This record gives sequence, structure tokens and C-alpha cells, in this order.
Amino acid sequence: MNMSLAPEVGVSSMKEESTDSIQWKQMWSLAALYGSIVIGWIAYQNYQPKLLEKFHFTEFTLFLAIAQGLILVITPPIAGKIGDRFRIKNGHRLPIITLGISFAAMVFMAVAFTLFTNPGEIFRWILPVLIILWLIAMSIFTSPALSTIELFTPMERMPKAMALLTIVGNLLYALEPVIVDIIDFLGAPLTFVTGGLVVFLSGYFLRENSLSLFKQKGGHESVIKVESAENHWTFIFLMGLGLGSATSVMFNLFPPVYDRILGVNGKWMLVLILVLSAIVSLPLSNVINRLGLKRSFYRGMVVIILSIVSIFLTNSAVMLMLLTVIFAVVFAVLSVSTLPLAIQLARSNEKVFCVGIFFSGVALPDAIIQTLLLIY
Repeated sequence: MNMSLAPEVGVSSMKEESTDSIQWKQMWSLAALYGSIVIGWIAYQNYQPKLLEKFHFTEFTLFLAIAQGLILVITPPIAGKIGDRFRIKNGHRLPIITLGISFAAMVFMAVAFTLFTNPGEIFRWILPVLIILWLIAMSIFTSPALSTIELFTPMERMPKAMALLTIVGNLLYALEPVIVDIIDFLGAPLTFVTGGLVVFLSGYFLRENSLSLFKQKGGHESVIKVESAENHWTFIFLMGLGLGSATSVMFNLFPPVYDRILGVNGKWMLVLILVLSAIVSLPLSNVINRLGLKRSFYRGMVVIILSIVSIFLTNSAVMLMLLTVIFAVVFAVLSVSTLPLAIQLARSNEKVFCVGIFFSGVALPDAIIQTLLLIY
């Protein structure tokens, strides 16, 4: 693997552009879609165990966890490959995004209808199938949709745009207890109806705003087909693996440490980490821009590995809090820098595919940890 991957991106090497060069209307549409994806996952994680218990499918919990992991690892690169094909042949990647969003909204509604009708013994078997289809649908459009950040933002401004998505995602996950209360209040059928509508509407507005941008640019994306340039698929996958490992360890393995040493509910410490990461992500985007994406990623990975190991080894409450702050700040650095770096390293005819590879890497650690937790 070639370690001299790409020229650094920083203000010293590129002419500074104003923040107006970011297409903010499209970015806010993308942020809204990303927010609907996060809320959809929160709803899924809240209701999946309850639905499996209600319909007497608890014996399929491990199977669905394995299926979920496989789908989230395999589907993004496939969707990315299809998205790039649409980019090259039809001018833009919107058809695959629209197809995935429509499919996801349809499955949301099908789940809601199934729950409203309270099906009998025969028809209840449709529920596991719908869960699998929902996972596939969400995976089909997520990577192509998030890859559109490259269309709305010049590369030297991408950390700032990525900070917006980080703020949205982290704050929504931090508000998960409140969102779960709202979901429980609505009940499963209305939750899935609402989820379907939110995903469909946010996807619709992203599509409409993106089409208006393409019209200004002549109706298509600018794609240069490069056949001979070296690809960086392995490195992009490893970047996703690094961010995914930090994320999965934080959500799955940190809470017991906080319970033991601090004597507080570990989930509230996760809220602290997510809120702090959201707060610092925007100012850190300027630091990342000056330092460069590659240096930010390398240094961030070293520090976050050291902080994770230290969190598991320490028995001091004061040291644990200090390490938690360090982890939160560096987690923001990785959240803001990794996807832009993946897009920067991708060949021009493989942008969506490389984003899919990145998210495949992000999904793999959580799939492994979730499966092991269910087994043991």
C-alpha cells in the first residue's frame, strides 16, 4: 500500500475560498436527510428487540444481528458502484438515491401496516423479512447520499461541511433518550409511518435542491474517467475501520467502565462525549484544514488508540474524565476528517464506490462486537 497517498489539503497549499463557496442550501438538505437516517436507526434499535419479543421471534436475534452486519458491510460498496455507473452514464447519482429512499419509505410503511393490522400466525412471518428489507433499503441510499457532499463543497472546505453532519449526528444520538421517549409515546405503528414520511421528504428535498444545482452546471456531474491511476481502496477501508472501531467501542464497551469507576450510568457519559464532540467539531474543522486531512487522520488515530487503551486500564476517576475529554475531541477530529479524506483519495470515476468502501469499514467493527456480545 502506497503511504504517499495524496497531496496535503491546507491553506498553505490552496487558495482560500469563502464559506459562500459551500452550497449551503444543498448541505442543509443533506444534513436533514442524514438526521432522518440517524433517527431511523434509533427507532430501529429501540423497536427491533420489542417487536421480536412481541411476535415471538427472539430466537432470530442472533441471526438478524449477523444479517445486519453482513448487509451493512456488503451493501454500501455495491450501491456505490451502481451510483458511479449512474454518474458516468446518466450524469448524476440521484436515481440510486431516489430508489433507495423510496424503497426505505415503502418498507417503513409496510412495517407500520403490519403492526396496525396485528397479523396472525402466518402473516407474522413477514416481519423478519421486512426488517431485512429495511436494512437493505437504508444501506442502498446512505452512502450515495452522503457522497453528494463532494458536489456541494470544494475540497478545501469539506471539513467545515463535514462538521455540520457531525454536529447533526452527534446531537441526535446524544438526544437518544428523549427521542426514544417520543417514539414510545407514538407507538410502533406511528413511529414507522413517521419514519417513512421523514425519510421520504428529506430525500425529496435533497433531490430537488441537487437537481437545481445540476441545472446550473449544465445538467450533469463533472466526471473524468480515470482507468490507470492507482486506487486506495484498502486504505479507505482501513480509515472507515478506524472510525468504526472507535465508535463501536465507545457505544458498546465504555459504559461499563463508567459504571464501575464513576458510579454513574455510562450512557449519560456517552451523551457527554457526543455533545462535546459536536461542540468542538466546527472549530476543529479549521485546525484540520490548516494541518491537512492526512496528518489529522494519522495523528488522530494514534491519540484515540492511546486514549481507548488508557480508559480501559485506569482506575482513577479524575484520569478517566481527562481521558474521556481527550477521546471526545479526537473523535471529533476523526469524524470530520475521514470521509473528506476518503473522497479526496478516490479516483474521479469511483467517488461513490469509495464512500461505500469507507462506510463498509465503519460498519464492520460494530457488526463484530454486537455479534460477540450476543454470543457471550
